[in-house]
Amino acid sequence: MSNLNYEILAQRSNKVIYKDGDTVLKVFDSDFSKSEILNEALNQARIEETGLNVPKLLEVSIIDGKWAIRTEYVPGKTLARLMAENPDKLDEYLDRFVDIQKEIFSKEAPLLNKIKDKFNRKISQSRFDATTRYELHTRLDSMKDHKKICHGDFTPSNIIITPGGDYYILDWSHVTQGNAAADAARTYMLFCLKGMNEIAEKYLDLFCKKTDTAKQYVQRWMPIVACTQSVKGKEEEQEFLERWVNVVEYE
Repeated sequence: MSNLNYEILAQRSNKVIYKDGDTVLKVFDSDFSKSEILNEALNQARIEETGLNVPKLLEVSIIDGKWAIRTEYVPGKTLARLMAENPDKLDEYLDRFVDIQKEIFSKEAPLLNKIKDKFNRKISQSRFDATTRYELHTRLDSMKDHKKICHGDFTPSNIIITPGGDYYILDWSHVTQGNAAADAARTYMLFCLKGMNEIAEKYLDLFCKKTDTAKQYVQRWMPIVACTQSVKGKEEEQEFLERWVNVVEYE
């Protein structure tokens, strides 16, 4: 099969996402870790079983020597696109965004990896000095253990709103189970990394109000999530993330 036959929906550094009829095909680069691809498919299946609105997993296959995951295609626009097209409706869209996140948190999937295990591993992999890593590990260990589903990349670009007004949640490759405040801190950070500071603050206020969570508690997670993000090694993010991580030293 030639990839040229398919409409490209998105292109990342190590994968291309195509539309193939009424399905979506995510094709990974040949050097992408096989275990990560299979884990992503397994995560998708586990989330599907919770009853959340997600595109159905159809198959995992090899195409032209590359691993691929096929899911159903959901027509509609991302919430990110709707926000850009209708800035006057931003508050309404943010309200729905937080409601969808709350719906995710209401579910459990006991076989998912634990967020604390993932974060501890990433702190150890980071290039921060031993003292900072120790502080971050200690802070993480002190956080409450929960079993809520944490998406791990919950942004408006991963929500599809269908023409009928239903929503579907995309991209479960980073999902874990754990503390909802950690996932909220990560969403806040992802807004900030895109320079959307005003929306980040609105989001955090709304999240804390709707979930009756103290803002300080979400903020205690921020040095931890900043450290885990730094492991991705994006040079343009490092200075920003280091400022957040260093909060640990003078709190």
